Amino acid sequence: MTILEVLAAQCLDSRGNPTIQVDVRTSQGIFRARVPSGASTGKHEAIELRDHDKPAFGGKGVLKAVSNVQDVIGPALIEKMFDVKTQQKDIDAFMCELDGTPNKGRLGANAILGVSMACARAGAAAAEMPLYEFLRLEANQQGVYVLPVPFFNMLNGGVHSGNTMAFQELMVAPTGAQSVTQAVQMGSEIYHALKDVITKKYGPGATGTADEGGFAPPITTLDEGLNLLSAAVAVAGYTGMVRYAIDPASSEFFKDGHYDIGFKTDTPCLKTPEEMMELYTRILADYPIALLEDPFAEDDWESWTKFHSNCSHELVGDDLLVTNINRVKIAHEKKACNAMLLKVNQIGTVSEAIEAAKFAKSLDWSVFVSHRSGETVDDFIADLTVALSTGHMKAGAPCRGERVAKYNRLMEIEAESNTSWKPWAYAGENYRDPCISII
Repeated sequence: MTILEVLAAQCLDSRGNPTIQVDVRTSQGIFRARVPSGASTGKHEAIELRDHDKPAFGGKGVLKAVSNVQDVIGPALIEKMFDVKTQQKDIDAFMCELDGTPNKGRLGANAILGVSMACARAGAAAAEMPLYEFLRLEANQQGVYVLPVPFFNMLNGGVHSGNTMAFQELMVAPTGAQSVTQAVQMGSEIYHALKDVITKKYGPGATGTADEGGFAPPITTLDEGLNLLSAAVAVAGYTGMVRYAIDPASSEFFKDGHYDIGFKTDTPCLKTPEEMMELYTRILADYPIALLEDPFAEDDWESWTKFHSNCSHELVGDDLLVTNINRVKIAHEKKACNAMLLKVNQIGTVSEAIEAAKFAKSLDWSVFVSHRSGETVDDFIADLTVALSTGHMKAGAPCRGERVAKYNRLMEIEAESNTSWKPWAYAGENYRDPCISII
């Protein structure tokens, strides 16, 4: 099934900034993908091409990326006559070669990824199978189909919100649920309970939401946030059935060897790496924490390694690894972490994201699939999570269309699985290694 046409256009992401939309046409129809965008981005990520020399959208337009899709990538792919049903890896490798840079800086990772995702959808249609099945075959994933634990964003700080909390995300994970559908119900009920808890404590004006749909009340510390979550979980009736997760996104407040957890205030509050380790160690002991993501900055290898040596929790590298096998290899050699956050737009093609996940799993690491703060209603990562059997995924709060699109897709896949022959299970407490005890 060859590509007949590749079109691209500018559209808006959930922050109201431009992103790129790609349509790939085959004889079976038109297949669309929309590319997400991050705010707290790692400096080692693949390059997102923006129109910095143009006044429109404050220089954030993506017309250069659109042009690269329509004038460069599309015609080249059509000429090569790739079969989308069987040549996803070849298509992705060809686009990387066409770009010719190590970080996709010439054509743009956003341009390349849009085509890659749209081709995967076209390939799934050509193979007459769901997208998750197509991606599962691409990954050579076998065994039980695993529906992931959704990690719901509940409270925001950092560069995603206007409050004074330095730490970017506090999440709730319904590990005690029996299905994705029940987990979504629990997440929604906890979210609404949290709104009531915040209203009673701070007033209705404190229930505004941040980039990913989480609330951003006037809190500063992790304890304040985790205590709010505990209160909301109790009100919703789910005490003991959920765990929490923290993404400090610490690269955003690391400078000159110190972490400034007061960076959003007029008064700096500098912490040494050792003091941050003490803070995290206490938090992990005091609360039911499932995982800690980016507790240290993207190049603070020494702190990562030292903390990991005494940490049995899931320690996830995001800015540290940027879904890049080369960074994963370095982290493995340094014994810096034990899990990789997977963001497809950090690396720029579907095939490279799959290979990074497979490599991380070969090291006995966990893989945690993630959205971006600037999202669209594209639900691709839901299928990817199921395809790779990663056991857990975060897509933001259980509200806002661009977030719930992913959770709704997971429930659709679960409903399909209930009526099929496929052996499947909800990851639950086995979210870190979902295949070890699921039969």
